[in-house]
Amino acid sequence: QVQVVESGGGLVQPGGSLTLSCAASGSIFSINVMGWYRQAPGKERELVARFTSGGSTNYGDSVKDRFTISRDNGKKMMYLQMNSLKPEDTAVYYCNAWVPATSTQYWGQGTQVTVSS
Repeated sequence: QVQVVESGGGLVQPGGSLTLSCAASGSIFSINVMGWYRQAPGKERELVARFTSGGSTNYGDSVKDRFTISRDNGKKMMYLQMNSLKPEDTAVYYCNAWVPATSTQYWGQGTQVTVSS
């Protein structure tokens, strides 16, 4: 079993910055891919950024050059640094972990990010 818990969401003005954190616990050695997704009202959940199994990173087209994913394996933490935030970045942001051995996706409860003046 794997547990992931997000934190760091909030209200920020357009052009501002925010950093989200994801704390992982449980059988984290079994995790193959971890990343961030988001879901805006009335829209499907979409990829924001993720680490691949090879350790490289993927970003959604709408956040490239503005968001940065990082991790601290020793602290079992993953982060999402979000810069130049836009109103269209408003969404619930979810941490995701995938365990291939059991083909199981683990999701956090989500953290709300609202970009508004």
